[in-house]
Amino acid sequence: MIIIKSKREIRQMRDAGKLTAEALAMLRTHIAPGITTRELDELAFQFISKHGARPSFKGYHGFPASICASVNHEIVHGIPGSRVLKPGDVISVDLGVIYKGFQGDSAFTVGVGEVSPDVQSLIEATEAALYAGIEKARPGNRLGDVSAAIEEVAASRNYAVVREYVGHGIGRQMHEDPPIPNFGEPGQGPLLRTGMTMALEPMINMGDWQTKVMDDHWTVVTQDGSISAHFEHTIAITSNGPEILTRL
Repeated sequence: MIIIKSKREIRQMRDAGKLTAEALAMLRTHIAPGITTRELDELAFQFISKHGARPSFKGYHGFPASICASVNHEIVHGIPGSRVLKPGDVISVDLGVIYKGFQGDSAFTVGVGEVSPDVQSLIEATEAALYAGIEKARPGNRLGDVSAAIEEVAASRNYAVVREYVGHGIGRQMHEDPPIPNFGEPGQGPLLRTGMTMALEPMINMGDWQTKVMDDHWTVVTQDGSISAHFEHTIAITSNGPEILTRL
């Protein structure tokens, strides 16, 4: 069942979203050649804890870290570790926060130092796809309008949208209904209503859309080894349109 949030609950979600955005902004400043993904994870845990919150991901179904750090052909759910980032790498950082009983969830992809123009174009297209989907998240539209808008941006630039992993509703739980594919047909799916809160998160590959899960049972990679990018915002649908809760 899709949960409709009250204005009070959305106000509380703003606080969780703001803290999520602040944590990611902090991590951005530390992403550089020579840092390990484990060091980024430790920075995130310290920041979230210092602000009286908890990382959503740590312990979730056994996930061992506070962030997902997915590098190059890794799409999502990369486990932080001893990997040292080097110039030309691409890293997607996904982070969730639980604050006063409510969740925020957001992600970004960035190059480590200079990246090739092709990779930079993929990153920009994935972020553009996210905002195209957000723009359609308005009362009276259908969920398929959001999904189709995301897919249209990717397809127009000859990229492939990941199909096995999708966005989701969010609130007191990290994953609520509805699931939100990053592909679909406009005019289809549930009617969007004021008070819905959701995490939109396009995952877009430079190559094919097929994926596989690594031996750690978490890290999802592109089957063909191509580079992937991932952006995410938690949003609320209001009478005035979409409100991004995880943007500073």
